[in-house]
Amino acid sequence: MMMYLAHGARGDIPGQPYRDHIRNVWQEAIQYAEAAAEYAVLDGAALQEAVRAGAFVHDMGKLHEENQAVLHIKDYNGILPVHHQDAGVACLKKSDTNSFSAQLAVSAHHRGLPNIYSEIRRKGNCFRDDDAKLRNKVDVEIGNLMALSQSITELPAFSFENCEIKGDTGVFWRMMLSCLTDADHTDTARHYRKYPKKQNSALPLLKAEERLRRLNDYVAQFSKKEERSRLRAEMFCFCRDSMIKANIASCDSPVGSAKTTALMAHALRQAILRKARRIFVVLPFTNIISQSVEIYRDALTLTGEKPEEVVAELHHRADFESEDTRALTAQWKSPIIVTTAVAFFETLASNKPSGLRRLHELPGSIIFVDEAHAALPVRLLPTAWHWIQVLADEWSCYWILASGTLVEFWKLDRISKTKRDVPQIVSSALRKKLQQYEARRVRYLFRKEPLSRTQLVEWVASVPGPRLLVMNTVQSAAVIAQDMRKFYGPGQENKVMHLSHALNAQDQEKIIEKVKDRLKDKQDMDWTLVATSCFEAGVNVSFKTGFRELASLLSLLQLAGRINRSGDDDEAVIWSFQMQEDPLLTCNWELRDAAYVLHSYFERQISVTPDLSTKALEDELRRQAVSVEAERLLEGEHSNQFLEVKNKFRVIEEDTVFVIADTSLKEQLCRGERDWKEIQRKAIAVRKYRVSQFGLKPLVDGIYDWNLGYDDFLGIMKGILDDL
Repeated sequence: MMMYLAHGARGDIPGQPYRDHIRNVWQEAIQYAEAAAEYAVLDGAALQEAVRAGAFVHDMGKLHEENQAVLHIKDYNGILPVHHQDAGVACLKKSDTNSFSAQLAVSAHHRGLPNIYSEIRRKGNCFRDDDAKLRNKVDVEIGNLMALSQSITELPAFSFENCEIKGDTGVFWRMMLSCLTDADHTDTARHYRKYPKKQNSALPLLKAEERLRRLNDYVAQFSKKEERSRLRAEMFCFCRDSMIKANIASCDSPVGSAKTTALMAHALRQAILRKARRIFVVLPFTNIISQSVEIYRDALTLTGEKPEEVVAELHHRADFESEDTRALTAQWKSPIIVTTAVAFFETLASNKPSGLRRLHELPGSIIFVDEAHAALPVRLLPTAWHWIQVLADEWSCYWILASGTLVEFWKLDRISKTKRDVPQIVSSALRKKLQQYEARRVRYLFRKEPLSRTQLVEWVASVPGPRLLVMNTVQSAAVIAQDMRKFYGPGQENKVMHLSHALNAQDQEKIIEKVKDRLKDKQDMDWTLVATSCFEAGVNVSFKTGFRELASLLSLLQLAGRINRSGDDDEAVIWSFQMQEDPLLTCNWELRDAAYVLHSYFERQISVTPDLSTKALEDELRRQAVSVEAERLLEGEHSNQFLEVKNKFRVIEEDTVFVIADTSLKEQLCRGERDWKEIQRKAIAVRKYRVSQFGLKPLVDGIYDWNLGYDDFLGIMKGILDDL
C-alpha cells in the first residue's frame, strides 16, 4: 500500500506520513484554540470550530497524485505542481456554506491573510487558486481526496454550528490563523529536526500568587530611610493593592518612582484576580529590555526555576517564513515576556503566518506597556487603540498604559470616536507628592540657529559634564560620535561613548553598564554619551547636561528623565537644537510634524512641562498628513484589508532585515546550529536596501552576513561610514 506523505525525505530524514502530520497539527491546533477560547468573551466556540476544520483539511491537496509523485522524490526542493491549499478550501465549500472562516484559515496558512473584500469579489472562487486550470483539476478529484483524507487520518467530522463571529473579525481571523500555523510550523520543524526537542516542553506557569510574594520580599530589602525611597515604597504598595475593575488602566507617575517593580506588582495582583496565564512587558527600545529583564529575573524567579524560562527576553520580531528557519521564530510561551513595542504591535498588525503564529498565546494576558507615549508613532495610535480595546473586551486582556509623561490619547477625537473611561492606578494625592521631585529639576532651553557638525561638537564639549547628546538617526549619532573622537584626538577616546541600534543587543548592554559605572565616579565628569532615542526612556541614569536634536515634546520630556534624575542639581539644563544640512547627516522624516510642533512652542515661549503632552499629540494630529494617514489605516483594519494594514502599520516605516556581524554565530548558522535566543542578542536590524547596497549574502532565510566593518564603538556604522 502506498505511503501518503505530507513532507518529503531530506538527507537522512525520512518523509513524514500524511496521517502523522495531520493528526499532530489537528491535535495541537485544537489545544491552542481551546486555551485561547477559555478567555474569549464572544467567539470561543467559533474559534474552535474554524481551527478544527482548518487543521483537518489544510494539507488535503498534498494527497493529489501529482503532489504525491514529487513528495516521494528525495530532497525535492521545488513547489508542488498543484497548490495544496486549494483542495482544502474546495472541500470546505462543498461541506458547509458556513465555513467562510475555516476557508480563510486554509487559504492563508502559507500565503497569509489577504484583503478580504478583494476575495469576496471573486464570489464562488473566493479563497480558491487564481489558476482556473488548477481549480478544475482539484474539482475533478475533490470527492476522492475528501474520502482518502478521512480514511487515512480517521479523525472525527467537523461542523459549523457556532460559526457566526460576534466580535471583531480582524483580531478573530488573526487568532484563528495563529492557532493553525503555529501547530503546522511547529510539527514541520520538529520533523525536520529544526526545533529543539525540549523547547517549550515544560516551561513554568505564571504562579502569580507565589511570584507576588517573591516580589514583596525582593522590594522589602531596599532602604526606605530617604524621602524618595519612602515614596517609592508607597508607590509599590499602592499599585500592588489597587483593585482596578476596568480592562484598561493608566499610570502617569513621574521619572524615578520605581514603576518597574510597582506595576509588576499590580500586574501580578490583576493576574490573580483575572486568572491570567502570562504577563507581557512592552518597552519602547531594545536597549532597556535587558535592564528590566535582569530586575524581573532576580525578583520573580522561584526556587528551582531557570530565570531565562520564567522571563523571556525578546529583542526583535524575528519572523522567518521558510521551513528551515521556522524554529528560530521567537514565541510567546514563557509566563513573563519582555519585548519591544515594535515586536509586539507589528505582531498584532501582521498578516503573515510566521508573524501571527504566536498571537494565540495573548488572550488572558496582563499587558504592561511601559513608556506608552513612546510605544508608537502618532499615525499608528488609532489602529493600536482599536486592538487594545478589542483584546481587552473580547479576549480578556488587561492593559496597563504607563509613562512618566503619559499622553491620554484615548481622549482625543482623532484617536477614538467613542469615549472610554481609563482609570488611574495611582491616586491623585500620591501622584502629586511624586511630582514634587519634577518641579524645577531641569531647565529647557532652545538654540535657534542651525548648527554645523563642528559647531555642535565644540559647543557640547564646552559645557559641564557628564553630557548626554541624542541625535534623530542612527547614522547621525555615529557621525557625531566619530567627529567628537577626532575633536579630542588620540589618547582621549574615553571622552566619547556611543549607543544606538547599530550595535547588537549584547554590546548595547555592555555600554549601558559602563555608562552606569562612569556616572557613579564623581571624578569622571568630562565625557559625552552620543546616542539615539533608544536611550531616552527607561534607563536609570543621571547626566549633568542634555542635548537633543529637535524632535517631539514627548522625547524631550523623556530625555529630561536622564538629566539630574535625583533633583539635587540646581543648574541642570537640557538644550534643543537643529542641524544644518550635511551629506553625512540623515533626517528622520517620522519626526517632522512633532518637531514642527515643539519648535512652535519654543518660538511662542510656551513652557515645556509634562502637562503639555496630550496637547502636543493633538497638535501633531492636526497636521493633515498625519491625520489622514491614521484614518486610512484604521479604515483598512475595519474593512479587513489585512495585506494593506500589514504593509502600512510599521513602527519603523522601511522594511528591515537582520544581519549578523559576530563571526562565531555566523559559523554556527552555517553549520545548521540555530539558537533563536543567540540570534536575538546578536542580530542587528538594518534597512532592507542595505542588502543590495552592500551586496550582503544570506546566511539563512531572512538573516544576512554583515560583510563590512563592525566594532564595539560604532557597531555596523563603522562599516557604513568607512564605505561612504
